[in-house]
Amino acid sequence: MTNKNNTVTVKILEKDYQVACPEEQEAQLIMSAQYLDKQMRGIRDSGKVIGVERIAVMAALNIGYELLSATDGSSAQPGTESVKRINHKLDEALHDLRQLEIG
Repeated sequence: MTNKNNTVTVKILEKDYQVACPEEQEAQLIMSAQYLDKQMRGIRDSGKVIGVERIAVMAALNIGYELLSATDGSSAQPGTESVKRINHKLDEALHDLRQLEIG
């Protein structure tokens, strides 16, 4: 079975980002982007954090905390592998964001 990647445009804080995504994950990507946008808007609108990169990091920390809080607390480090994957994706997204801001 071949996964075909589509380029999906998502809008976060009034900026469009093009993201490669397998067809079957497009809806989840859009929902994730909408959730991230909502979180980042909340942080920006609080006026306590300035700068898109700092807002993104704060949103990532908040979302990571939500993820850890939602996992089963029976293990010593709940969801460690999932968090590592999410952190890796966040690192890539921040790198891509910096590249877009430079270009």
